[in-house]
Amino acid sequence: MTTMSYLGAIGAAQREAMEADERVIIIGEDVEANVYGTTGAGKSRKDKGDFLEMFGANRIRNTPISEEAIVGAAAGAAMTGLRPIVDLSYSSFLYMAMDQFVNQVAKNRYMFGGQASMPVVFRSAMFYGMNTGAHHSDRPYPMFMNVPGLKIMVPASPYDAKGLLRTAVDLDDPVLTFEACTLWGLKEEVPEEEYRIPFGVGRVAHPGSDVTVVAISSAVLEAVKAATMLAEEGISVEVIDPRTLVPLDVEMIIASVQRTGRLVVADPAHRTCGAAAEISAIVAEEAFESLRAPIVRVATPDTQIPFSPALEKQLYPSSAGIASAVRKVLGVRPVAMAGA
Repeated sequence: MTTMSYLGAIGAAQREAMEADERVIIIGEDVEANVYGTTGAGKSRKDKGDFLEMFGANRIRNTPISEEAIVGAAAGAAMTGLRPIVDLSYSSFLYMAMDQFVNQVAKNRYMFGGQASMPVVFRSAMFYGMNTGAHHSDRPYPMFMNVPGLKIMVPASPYDAKGLLRTAVDLDDPVLTFEACTLWGLKEEVPEEEYRIPFGVGRVAHPGSDVTVVAISSAVLEAVKAATMLAEEGISVEVIDPRTLVPLDVEMIIASVQRTGRLVVADPAHRTCGAAAEISAIVAEEAFESLRAPIVRVATPDTQIPFSPALEKQLYPSSAGIASAVRKVLGVRPVAMAGA
């Protein structure tokens, strides 16, 4: 085991994939310069360039600033035998390539009757909570959940980031990975050797018995904080991190709700038609008789993201907001704090 940051784990997974398979390439804007430290296992700017030295310019390719061209080129490369990892930087930039994503990347394996595969991974960073304004703060994974043919991962820890990315590169289907940049500096022990985490298998981030909280991306950490805080009030919260949204570990979620009888879903994306709405609908359809209280969603309001740090901070799921939702489904009031 070795201690890695979230960003470092992503870099390690990319390095392992490129060492294991010469068909794996990295393309994107400024990847040769390694602007974000992602291809060099999160090293400092002065230490960058080792990927270029190890794998050469044929496998580390800069692209023009044209997301439609980048995604289209990656799709063509994947269909002709390569396995591209595409760094698209801000997740908000995915919108510029929607035609390529929806009509080519997602559909071509079906349209060619399975004669062509689409082994390509698209990385993007969600810069919410970083005061980057409306044009750079989106969390668009729910939008892509509505596109058949795409697989979607939202790792919330360095361990998951490395293991899921190694799996993603091996798949013959297109994968979109959404990284919360607020997690990039998060560190934990990660195996140095290769390992993989299968898609569609969630994890219990915190065991509990009174309420199930399904948390997505950075909301996982907030949910665990809430569970720890609520334990002092005698409330036992089980936090589930689905890790991938497509496919989704429905069995784990349903089994937890059947034990606890209550569900809270914490999702940094917008409330309407979001991942939280889909998870809530699935539980309502498949485990309604187990529910002892209405489902509660803790999500971002349907509004554009302001530049103001003070205003933006209030929008996303927090430990306090999740704790309040848990008390609501339990029908209890918060414990008064000393001196309050």
